[in-house]
Amino acid sequence: MKNTFGNSLTVTLFGESHGEAIGAVLDGLAAGIEIDGKSVSDALAKRRPSLSTDTARKEKDEYRIISGVYGGKTTGTPLCVVIPNTDVKSGDYAEFSHIARPSHADYTAYVKYGGYNDHRGGGRFSGRITAALVAAGAIVSSALGKTGIKTGTHILSVAGVKDREFSDVAADVGELQKKAFPVLSDVENEMTEKILAAKKDGDSVGGILQTAVVGVPAGIGEPWFDSVESVLSHALFSIGGIKGVEFGAGFKFAEMRGSEANDPFFAESGKIYTKTNNNGGINGGITNGMPIIFNCAVKPTPSIAKRQETVDFKTCENAEIEVTGRHDPAIIRRAAAVVDAVTAIAIADLLTVRYGTDVLKRGIPV
Repeated sequence: MKNTFGNSLTVTLFGESHGEAIGAVLDGLAAGIEIDGKSVSDALAKRRPSLSTDTARKEKDEYRIISGVYGGKTTGTPLCVVIPNTDVKSGDYAEFSHIARPSHADYTAYVKYGGYNDHRGGGRFSGRITAALVAAGAIVSSALGKTGIKTGTHILSVAGVKDREFSDVAADVGELQKKAFPVLSDVENEMTEKILAAKKDGDSVGGILQTAVVGVPAGIGEPWFDSVESVLSHALFSIGGIKGVEFGAGFKFAEMRGSEANDPFFAESGKIYTKTNNNGGINGGITNGMPIIFNCAVKPTPSIAKRQETVDFKTCENAEIEVTGRHDPAIIRRAAAVVDAVTAIAIADLLTVRYGTDVLKRGIPV
């Protein structure tokens, strides 16, 4: 099972939803990077269930860093962060050891691991694991921030309700750091109403997240298999609910002419910019210095209270299921923090490949 992402800076995840703990190991962080505990706590708070649109499972996410840090700074050795699981109700999942929940990994995990996998709460495939990813991403994001690189994600649309797109990107990214419900315009109440309406029906909704990364210099990435798009997509598709990724104009390119799609260059005060950013800050798999912009399609939460057709995969007989337990009617708000985390890790890995692992300590060469 592949549990590690990255080339120069790597993150390895461990744990299961109802196990003793979950966690992450960061390897490749330079020595001497200051650990900002508040930034980790703030990031976990954004992912943690707290609103009426979230699951009723309440984990405190009281993380501990048990290696790789001394005197508040990284030592250069693997950093391990552990988050205990405390609010588990394994009885809610008894029948799912052999009854497949539609669009979940119950059946595929059974086939891959021969029935030895921990199915409780989704086990290894649970969204609970993303808490460890968020903690690791927050550590990396804090270090990136000191180099001038910042990431922000907002809910572009959910259940048909749309937010505005990024405009003044740097300012918008800054505003998103302060928001529990990440939107750029006054649509939180309308989105919340749509999500709660689905919840009342025993159903769920999906949507689109839009992410911007500002401050990344030109020249990061490789032209083929480690292009910026491919590295980011690899990380983003590791998040269970993400089913589509597009950069810049994305699929809208299919409706454009080249004269519309191209981003004209211009120079100003000794720096090079593009007048538009249809390509999302990337040309030929390499950053061009403009903000990196991409969208992620988030599927509706597969755990719903409606009766559904399925199978008993041990007897190979048809069955029906009505999922009980504690589930989000929409995961999109909490998924924004996870997208920010994996984006930070992926960008940091690309930077360390280009400039060496010390770049997060000494800054980007001018």
